[in-house]
Amino acid sequence: MSFPKDFLWGGALAANQVEGAYLEDGKLPSTADTLGAGFENRFKNTTFTINEGEYYPSHTASDFYHHYKEDVAYFAKMGFKCLRTSIAWSRIYPTGEEEKPNEAGLRFYDDLFDECLKYGIQPVITITHYEMPLHLAKKYGGWKNRSLLPFYENYCRTIFTRYKDKVKYWLNFNEINTLTLLPQFNGGFTINRDADDYGQTIYQAAHHMFVASARANQLCHEIIPDAKIGMMLAGMQSYAETCKPEDVYATLIKKRETFFFSDVMMRGTYPSYTASLFKKMNVKLKIQEGDLELMAKYPCDYLGFSYYMSNVTTTDKEKLGDLVGNMSWGIKNPFLKESEWGWQYDPIGFKNYMIELYDRYQKPLFCVENGLGAKDTLIDDHQGGYTVNDDYRIDYLREHIKCMEEAIEDGVDLMGYTVWGCLDLVSASGGEMSKRYGMIYVDDAGNGSFKRYIKKSFNWYKKVIETNGGDLK
Repeated sequence: MSFPKDFLWGGALAANQVEGAYLEDGKLPSTADTLGAGFENRFKNTTFTINEGEYYPSHTASDFYHHYKEDVAYFAKMGFKCLRTSIAWSRIYPTGEEEKPNEAGLRFYDDLFDECLKYGIQPVITITHYEMPLHLAKKYGGWKNRSLLPFYENYCRTIFTRYKDKVKYWLNFNEINTLTLLPQFNGGFTINRDADDYGQTIYQAAHHMFVASARANQLCHEIIPDAKIGMMLAGMQSYAETCKPEDVYATLIKKRETFFFSDVMMRGTYPSYTASLFKKMNVKLKIQEGDLELMAKYPCDYLGFSYYMSNVTTTDKEKLGDLVGNMSWGIKNPFLKESEWGWQYDPIGFKNYMIELYDRYQKPLFCVENGLGAKDTLIDDHQGGYTVNDDYRIDYLREHIKCMEEAIEDGVDLMGYTVWGCLDLVSASGGEMSKRYGMIYVDDAGNGSFKRYIKKSFNWYKKVIETNGGDLK
């Protein structure tokens, strides 16, 4: 058996994609609450406004806020060892600037974590997952502005202190490397990719986030000495289209643009190629005294990452790259199958990616997102209930878990595996409910009854956890 006895099997969620209740109990809007339904409305949102009469998926999402006890009981029935979710910053500090936190928001997460721990489920908590208080984005321009540092520090100190006896696994910014593509998601600002100051703005914001992360790491270890705090990277496995040296070099450069973020946060220093990258993009970072020392002293303990697919890099100008899924650019791979949304399955790429990450950092890894988005059909199970026969999801997960085991056998130190969207939720990229990831079906979030139904994959994953990955049939 390759999986360690203490391997953290579980599932993953995000506050803005599952909770709903976006103005309840003192919460104010987050940047995520301004993202509309549909691909175009989310990727071209530049004003962070909420228009009356329009549908915003996060406002109701899967209504986890009111169903969490039912949902956690389902997770326990599957045998979860952990649940990755996030805290909505604007539940704790509604504008981000308050001196005192919102007690009702703190109490909700107390209750959620208590419910998890009651079943032996360890919370794995992302501090901020593609959102921040809307006020901070509007007033300060998000992470472009160094002024966010004390607000983030105050938020971190509050949640570490409050939950120090309940949460031992933390993650900083979700998929921080997507800042270069969609800064409105985790940066709290928008900028045209063709703007003259694009590089300067993006990487200055990244520096502020690196300093914030290091300070959070410091606080976490001071307040919760037995905790581990990691970073979260969007896994973007990429292949050269050909063995032509130019294609290989272009792929190396593309990988560097992603690994830049993990190189800094895992090693604590800017990599040597930073000079070349910044010269090309005309970047001159404003670094304050003490920043680099703080980053070097408090790197991340482990690397959390998502993995869904891979893509291909080419230097052929006639083959224009496009957004091929999970916020990554490239062209399609002719050797791989793809989902209804064009995301190409690549379980071997998953294994290769983990080996590459571990070889690079020699620190524990944690796959905190992996799964298949599909159009599920709810059917009568002829036993007085309903189900979804999602064999396609089982096949996807099976092949990825097999390759995960092979990576462990190859020497990778892997802490755990959490299936993304274990409960159906709002798609981050598409703002839709029809793209379902879960092993628990939710009746049409935003329009339906929010009733939950167990899918076929539910019982399959239960068996996988019971056998510690030994039975994947």
